[in-house]
Amino acid sequence: MGGVTRASLDKQPHEVAAMFDDVAAKYDLTNDVLSLGQTRLWRKAVAQAVDARPTERILDLAAGTATSSQPFVEAGAYVVPCDFSLGMLREGKKRHPRMPFTAGDATELPFADGVFDAVTISFGLRNVQDTDAALAEMLRVTRPGGRVVVCEFSHPTWQPFRTVYTEYLMRALPPVAEAVSSNPDAYVYLAESIRSWPDQPALAARLQKAGWSKVAWRNLTGGIVALHRGVRP
Repeated sequence: MGGVTRASLDKQPHEVAAMFDDVAAKYDLTNDVLSLGQTRLWRKAVAQAVDARPTERILDLAAGTATSSQPFVEAGAYVVPCDFSLGMLREGKKRHPRMPFTAGDATELPFADGVFDAVTISFGLRNVQDTDAALAEMLRVTRPGGRVVVCEFSHPTWQPFRTVYTEYLMRALPPVAEAVSSNPDAYVYLAESIRSWPDQPALAARLQKAGWSKVAWRNLTGGIVALHRGVRP
């Protein structure tokens, strides 16, 4: 575990932002390696769930370098990639100079009420200090009838596989990250945050508590990842 303690999960927002600043340049490559290529399948599933249409306004939170935003652009939607890591935003702007990258905290979004047709966040919600506040903010900036899609690591549904997966996270992931990442310690933190994240029903309950309706989820890769959806009443 390399000395990781519970305190490592209690990082302040500026500490988490700095961590992502450090890994920005190699972030997408590292994720592809660590997920054994599954990230591309997960991004495709997110794009299908969001179902962006021409002229729609899509907010992509924790967008990083905007790899997750690209499918929405290709669908003809107006996409705002938003992230609290300036390093990620700078790297994204190099790759996609025409996208309107915006710095923002998911718990205090710099947008007016009801301006987006859909809000999505992939692999970023568990890094927000106040999950419930973020879900409420996502609801606030979404128009009535608009939708939310949350793609996040979750809990494998088959117990034997869950055990193997946990062993991979805590033992295999750090040395692999050390070989391919510019900041391997960041991935130890991320492994811890994945293991301590609520399971599928618990996250669905938090979405409902925040005010989202028609909440449902779909498991990807045996529950390693879960795709939660909801609608603003």
